[in-house]
Amino acid sequence: MGSRGDLTDAQWERLEPLLPVSNGRCGRWRDHRQVVNGVLYRIRTGVQWRDLPERYGPWKTAHERHRRWSADGTWEMLLQRIQAGADAAGEIDWDVSVDSTSVRAHHHAAGARQAPPPVVKGGFGQAVKVARVRAELIDRLAEVVREVRRSAARAAGSRPRST
Repeated sequence: MGSRGDLTDAQWERLEPLLPVSNGRCGRWRDHRQVVNGVLYRIRTGVQWRDLPERYGPWKTAHERHRRWSADGTWEMLLQRIQAGADAAGEIDWDVSVDSTSVRAHHHAAGARQAPPPVVKGGFGQAVKVARVRAELIDRLAEVVREVRRSAARAAGSRPRST
């Protein structure tokens, strides 16, 4: 039985094809959906990893996969691919108002996208449903990516420790 904040079936259908697959050399991976829901629960509630409810499996599994996917950029990749699909379907409004006196871009930020994102096909009713699913999924993945970035920033600013 899922929690109120777990991924819906529609969100999972969008996310599942983008997730990494096992290379077969190691043991079987725990269900991605269960682990991703565990990570989302932890990000949403702020509980310690050890306090993760049992319905999400062993806390060490969720923590390790979150740590690994943070280090190798999987969370960032998932967010970018979901956003690219929503952008291709015209579901994202990129208009923003920025005052340049308080926000500066790095000189490397001048590049543009090299190739257009893939086109998503479907009827109007389907497009509205897909747009809502993507928007919710983008919000959730963005939340995970923000947490990953905050954690990396904290780690970069802390003193080295030895065990």
